[in-house]
Amino acid sequence: MIPNIPVAWLQLARQKVRFLVALAGIAFVAVLMFMQIGFQDALYASATQVQKNLQGDLFLISSQYKSLTSNQSFPRVRLYQALGYAGVESVRSLYLQFAKLKNPVNGRKFPIYVIGFDPAQPTFKLPEVNQNLNLLKIPDIVLFDRASRPEFGPIAEKFEQQEPVSIEIFGYNSIIGYKVKIGGLFSLGPSFGVDGNLIVSQSTFLRVFPERSAKKIDIGLIILKPNTDFQKVLANLSANLPKDVKVLTSQGFIDFEKNYWTVRTPIGFVFNLMVIMGFVVGVVVVYQILYSNISSHLAEYATLKAMGFKNRYLLGIVFQQALILATLGYIPGVIISLGLYDLAKNATKLPVLMSFDKLLLVLTAVVAMCLTSAFLSTNKLRLVDPAEIF
Repeated sequence: MIPNIPVAWLQLARQKVRFLVALAGIAFVAVLMFMQIGFQDALYASATQVQKNLQGDLFLISSQYKSLTSNQSFPRVRLYQALGYAGVESVRSLYLQFAKLKNPVNGRKFPIYVIGFDPAQPTFKLPEVNQNLNLLKIPDIVLFDRASRPEFGPIAEKFEQQEPVSIEIFGYNSIIGYKVKIGGLFSLGPSFGVDGNLIVSQSTFLRVFPERSAKKIDIGLIILKPNTDFQKVLANLSANLPKDVKVLTSQGFIDFEKNYWTVRTPIGFVFNLMVIMGFVVGVVVVYQILYSNISSHLAEYATLKAMGFKNRYLLGIVFQQALILATLGYIPGVIISLGLYDLAKNATKLPVLMSFDKLLLVLTAVVAMCLTSAFLSTNKLRLVDPAEIF
């Protein structure tokens, strides 16, 4: 097969403009795939940031739970019931709800996610939160997510300049604001459903949302004793707790959230559809390039066939052209995508990050796309008859 490579290359490079247009088309498809996959991964990563940073072996949620951003409270007594089962060491409560934060500069209100817990019981894996647990015990002291989107105003910047920062937050249906003071910062980041986060104590949470009851919680964290069989405790709790709650492992909780965004929301479907559409568009683009190239060199192929070269040899040239196009089109696609990833990350604050898995996935897709196009475009070459050409 090696002697075929110069033929394949020379045919492509002979018409430089067409060759460059072909590479541009493949690079565009590669960029399209990178962006779709990048935003899809950012969706899943950002939607599960809270779950990944909670200290818990098992998690208790309402049987009506859909996603983290929709309220599905359940009786706190269920958590205390779980405490009575073998293998359970301690339990912790988490309260979640959207509020509106008033921008201290322009006075506009924007939705912010408020997370409440008992600071006497460390609940997060975030070091910046755990270092400020004593501050959270003080009434109306809150922690602000420095990675929140900029519409909330320069709250983090002012705090880092050691200026005292007070903000006003409103229960989602309230017209009366509640003033709190920023006691520290942490980094969690926004998601497709959340623009920013506040972490508060349980008591502050209930003052911000007076309609909420301490007896209704949103997530229960279950800490197991050392060397406990997770699956045994999970099965025991699932079988014996009332059916108004579900028990999940940490990974199960993360997967549950991912499944919601993938299956039960339009955005997950759209991302998957766009990746497929990008692949189809790429197949069509490369097919047109290769088919046009075969048509313009049909006499040369017929001459080779008349000289005794078999179809296998001729088809090898076309498939080598497909691999050359895939490789040379993929490289600028990667370079452009790296720049766009940085741009998207800075603009949206979402974790749009390049990874080896993405590089390998898109490379595989581009190669498969070009080889598929090569296969579809070679039908005319298989049927060419030297007698008809001459």
